[in-house]
Amino acid sequence: MSRFDRERERAREGMPEKAMDDVMEAASGPHFSGLRLDSLRLSTSSAPSSPSSAKASVAGPIADDSLPEEPKQPFVIGVSGGSASGKTTVCDMIIQRLHDQRVVLVYQDSFYRGLTAEEAERANDYNFDHPDAFDTDQLIECLTKLKSGQSVNIPIYDFKNHRRCCESFRKVNASDVIILEGILVFHDPHVRNLMDMKIFVDTDADVRLARRIRRDTVERGRDVNSVLEQYGKFVKPAFDDFVLPSKKYADVIIPRGGDNHVAIDLIVQHIQTKLGQHDLCKIYPNVFVIQSTFQIRGMHTLVRDRDITTPDFVFYSDRLIRLVVEHGLGHLPFTEKQVVTPTGSVYTGVDFCKKLCGVSIIRSGESMENALRACCKGIKIGKILIHRDGDNGKQLIYQKLPNDISERHVLLLDPVLGTGNSANQAIELLIQKGVPEDRIIFLNLISAPEGIHCVCKRFPSLKIVTSEIDAGLNEEFRVIPGLGEYGDRYFGTDV
Repeated sequence: MSRFDRERERAREGMPEKAMDDVMEAASGPHFSGLRLDSLRLSTSSAPSSPSSAKASVAGPIADDSLPEEPKQPFVIGVSGGSASGKTTVCDMIIQRLHDQRVVLVYQDSFYRGLTAEEAERANDYNFDHPDAFDTDQLIECLTKLKSGQSVNIPIYDFKNHRRCCESFRKVNASDVIILEGILVFHDPHVRNLMDMKIFVDTDADVRLARRIRRDTVERGRDVNSVLEQYGKFVKPAFDDFVLPSKKYADVIIPRGGDNHVAIDLIVQHIQTKLGQHDLCKIYPNVFVIQSTFQIRGMHTLVRDRDITTPDFVFYSDRLIRLVVEHGLGHLPFTEKQVVTPTGSVYTGVDFCKKLCGVSIIRSGESMENALRACCKGIKIGKILIHRDGDNGKQLIYQKLPNDISERHVLLLDPVLGTGNSANQAIELLIQKGVPEDRIIFLNLISAPEGIHCVCKRFPSLKIVTSEIDAGLNEEFRVIPGLGEYGDRYFGTDV
């Protein structure tokens, strides 16, 4: 029974018909050419029992408020195109430009179905460019696990013997970016739905054929005649039937492949923007998280370790604070300035903001003063102390600020933004002193989402610059995973 007959039969039985766009999508999709071994056709025509669970797992989230919030998922990129179009070159260039991110490259070729000894003898009659040549269910299962933060074992395929290496696997760990490369990665809708960006590498057919001949003869030990025979019998028809129709699903089409440096640079910029944005940054455009690198993550790992020595804690905290301060200074207004270089040439640059001061919230905020002084020579620094007086909820506020603070841009210093209550009182005091809200930049090492909500809702024009946004607050209103009592750890009074 055809698909149309089945849909009509369902309608007769009172079942709801598919939406018109779904019907058009199914009708206009790539069609099967049937160019594959009979044994494989029989094995794939039966309904699989276990892999269906992998497809079901990506169909959509479960509506259950009791489930814990899912962890931040990696950015998944699909790279498709004809055989030898330059997909791997494009992937390598993206990885090189994302050198500060954890990137893993997964090849669709790793998921070829292994041939039996009998089938291997007739390998020339096998269509390796057909969708049925791949174990798509296993590919979906691996991608789903990687997206959920689990490590997976990727099969290793032997192209000379046309079978998988049974005892060898490539272990792939969770990463910030997952790149899936292959000629048919856009063919299956379940695979496409796992992608955040789809790239199609569009290269001239003659160029692709020349590259394929060179690759298959040099790397895969085949002769030219067999390569040409396979190309005419399978590769070109499969490209027309499956690969080219999937081009319509691409978000970005790159002509000339790896030679198109402009397109690759734009793609990398887009990826970096997506990676650098925390969900709260999308809600509050005045929240800025410095771009994470292995160096920053390594320093965070050290300062969060409860067993680190005080000198090491101070050293790596100072390094992180310096990065936060530098990033915060980048949000100050600049004016154009021209200078004459020692060669007599004119250089057009910018001049730093002159009216600037720092304000530290005692006592943890004082740990950030040295970094600010190192970046801004002779800067004035004020102090604000907010201390709870007894158990009646009243607080004692002490302040010592520059007399002309209302004329300055203020960098408010506190390494940890927790509930946001103390920060709000300090900001309110600065505003009472005449400092415009949009001239305050709040600098801290880590922030709790609750504190960001608290501050940004009350002061939407203020800027917050931090190095990491943590998970939240516990029952004792301490930031988790957090840094502990930062002031005691920094000044050595925690013993």
